[in-house]
Amino acid sequence: MSDIIIIGGGLAAATAVTELREGGFEGTITLVAAEDHAPYIRPPLSKGYLQGSDERDSVFVHPQAWYREHDVELRTGARVESVDAAARTITIAGGEQLHYDKLLLATGATPRRLDIPGSDATGIHYLRTLDDSDALRDALKPGSRRVVIVGGGWIGLEIAAAARGYGNDVAVVGRENIPLEGPLGAELGHLFQRLHESHEVRFTLGTTTTGFQVENGAVAGVTTSAGVLPADLVVVGVGAIPSTELAEAAGLQVENGILVDASLRTSDPNIFAAGDVANAMYQVLGVHLRNEHWATAIATGKVAAAALAGKAAVLDEIPYFYTDQFEIGMEYSGYAPLAKNARVVYRGDPASLEFIAFWVLGQRVVAGMNVNVWDVNEAVQELIRSARDVDVLRLADPAIDLAEV
Repeated sequence: MSDIIIIGGGLAAATAVTELREGGFEGTITLVAAEDHAPYIRPPLSKGYLQGSDERDSVFVHPQAWYREHDVELRTGARVESVDAAARTITIAGGEQLHYDKLLLATGATPRRLDIPGSDATGIHYLRTLDDSDALRDALKPGSRRVVIVGGGWIGLEIAAAARGYGNDVAVVGRENIPLEGPLGAELGHLFQRLHESHEVRFTLGTTTTGFQVENGAVAGVTTSAGVLPADLVVVGVGAIPSTELAEAAGLQVENGILVDASLRTSDPNIFAAGDVANAMYQVLGVHLRNEHWATAIATGKVAAAALAGKAAVLDEIPYFYTDQFEIGMEYSGYAPLAKNARVVYRGDPASLEFIAFWVLGQRVVAGMNVNVWDVNEAVQELIRSARDVDVLRLADPAIDLAEV
């Protein structure tokens, strides 16, 4: 029987373990997680859990007992220091070595940090882990605080919504001229900005954060190229960096994450990668993509599990993510590289906050976003997956079933 080691404490790692055992794999499985928690799901950390609507236990993929019941050795609070690909061993902090036949790296990503004056002050938060979310929620819950969020992406806007929900004064600072313009385009980025402004979130955009003002060791303001914003609390959300240190030291090929093929195999045939750290080949596009989203963690965890067990599997899931901000609930599916050059077609009026947006390249739907319109994501994904030509007028008509456009 094979010995499989999985390094990581997120959804990709937990999905791989689940798929292995439920798929009948009978060899040994050791899951090594650097944090003190059992593997958990990250989206609630900036959504329901941060907002206070989700219970803490809801973020865990499985109860602790599940791992014992399924003969998985769960090692939490164990930081892996190195991988020896030639010897097929990993070394855990403290010197313990473990042997593997197959290894899965699901090491995730770490927040991109600002190295500017005052960045070591207390009161500056980054959000990545469950402990980060706990600390941020405790800081936001009292309300009536001046909160400045650096970064106008998905994480920044979700935190802004949570902070306003607790009754804080919220300002968002961003380098971009329009929040979310990169993934959504200017028109839909403006829609999210107007939504936040209707809830009294202020924006300072097209500006660079150059430092933090500090008083008695605590952050007191954010200095930007447009001026100073006073702050009692700062949250920085300016992207994440894939955690490739182990892969690099092991001699694996790394480029914007760990390069893997469509079966999530690295440049070493005995080592695989999944989740946020994996820059995976999408055969439908013929390019590598690294997606830091919940659905990708599940999809890559499943494919990696099959490949680890010696089964044929390739990554063919359409990238998907969702967000909840104030009165907007949204699901997005599609291929970002294709959507950049596509036109947007609307089904419904965006001003109503109930609509579907389609990104159409030529006559083909390459991405879709349903906003406060539910039970359609499967149909949207089928349109994308089919790659067929569509009638744009019928696509925009709410009276016509999506299967018939």
